[in-house]
Amino acid sequence: MTPPNTWQISPQASGQDDQPETGRQSTLGFTEENNMSFRINTNVNAMNALRNLGSTGMEINKATTRLATGLRINSGADDPSGLIASESYRAQLSSMDQALRNNQDAMNFAKTAEGGLDEVNRLLRDARSLAVANGNGTLDDTQKQANQTQLNSILSSIDRIAGNTAFGSKKLLNGTAGTQSSVIKSADVSKVSFTGQFNGAAIANDGAVDINVTTAAQRATALGTVAYATGATEVAGAGSFTVNGTQFTVAAGTTRDQLIQSINDKSSETGVTAEVGAGNVVSFSSIEYGADANVTVVDANGLLVTGGGSLTDSGVDAEATVTFDGATVTFDSGTGLNLKDADGNSISLTAGGNVAGANTGVGYVKRGSSDFQIGANAGQTASLSLGNFSAGALGLNSTSTNITGTDMSTALGAIDSAIASVADSRGRIGSFMKNTLESNVRSLGIARENLAATESTIREIDVAQEMTNYTKLQILQQSGISMLAQANSAPQAVLSLLR
Repeated sequence: MTPPNTWQISPQASGQDDQPETGRQSTLGFTEENNMSFRINTNVNAMNALRNLGSTGMEINKATTRLATGLRINSGADDPSGLIASESYRAQLSSMDQALRNNQDAMNFAKTAEGGLDEVNRLLRDARSLAVANGNGTLDDTQKQANQTQLNSILSSIDRIAGNTAFGSKKLLNGTAGTQSSVIKSADVSKVSFTGQFNGAAIANDGAVDINVTTAAQRATALGTVAYATGATEVAGAGSFTVNGTQFTVAAGTTRDQLIQSINDKSSETGVTAEVGAGNVVSFSSIEYGADANVTVVDANGLLVTGGGSLTDSGVDAEATVTFDGATVTFDSGTGLNLKDADGNSISLTAGGNVAGANTGVGYVKRGSSDFQIGANAGQTASLSLGNFSAGALGLNSTSTNITGTDMSTALGAIDSAIASVADSRGRIGSFMKNTLESNVRSLGIARENLAATESTIREIDVAQEMTNYTKLQILQQSGISMLAQANSAPQAVLSLLR
């Protein structure tokens, strides 16, 4: 029998398996589980508790942010790939919202045009009634002339409606709505812009634009009179001068090339560049073309002008005649390289095209088609063609609407043709509103709804799930604080060994 308080060696039979780790005795008879150490400087348990408490704190801050914003992704760090997808969807949603507004604007545009044509239809019905009335043999010449006067007033009203019906400042029924211009020869012309009026009348046909430059645009130029023999060694005297109001101060010993460089360094302010001209004088030139481009040099010290004095010059605006759809119009209202006529049409020449002479097919004009961006992406457009609905364009001229005679077939035929033309246009406008715009609004609304739902699942939180997670983190935070307190107090047990 082993006496108490005696250390016992545990022999192990040869060839037997090792005993399990749990509860295994050491050679001194103590189990490894009872081998404890007590330290003061390094409290590993407290460090572990603090680390976990910090992690819980970070998670609870994120949960608080998510609950406060209602979003699962508040920054790229929350979900990088989700953020990329969400931002793409958000861009599409924003574009869809604008596309829906564009559709509504297009609807109002078409309604305005259709409303004007409705009134034209009413006037044409009255005109037909007058024509039929004048075919009655019971009327005398005075009564027939009174009907003719009333018909002429109706035609004037049709012209007024065609000329004044507008959506904002955009005329709708005079043939100018949606006129499209394009450049064909980009080396000679940088821009072609037609308003829909040419030679005082609405553009009735598509066609090419020909141009004949009668006066080429010129820059303002001026030559100094002080000659500098060489660029690197010849020095200018001290003094100052101004170029278009900007002052330049020259120190003694400045070379010609340095003088020119100082002028060019401020060309953005003056609108003037300098170079060496014939005879080694300084030559000035305006950057822009036209009468609005000036060169004014004031030199009291004789650095550029012998004996002191000034130089001044102005450019010349380009002028041309433009031919389109059989009519030729003078473009002489522009500035510089920009040609403009009385109807507001403009053509901008390039430096290469700024040469006197004829140039055919520089651009192309297409009439009467208004384009609308009705989708969120490029190419998702629709167009509505609106022609010219003046009395003359409808074929209601003085000959066709003369109802004072006995034969009404000509007048009735012209009026019936006008009624059919206006009714056909109203039908096309109605089809555009119903089959294009209204249908697109419905399909766009469905697409937006589903895209918003997809974006929501990516970016927004499930509040119930997040609240459950938040509650868990609160409990973990409280337990972590408690365990940290316990771990911090554990080293106090060492004090009992020091007593």
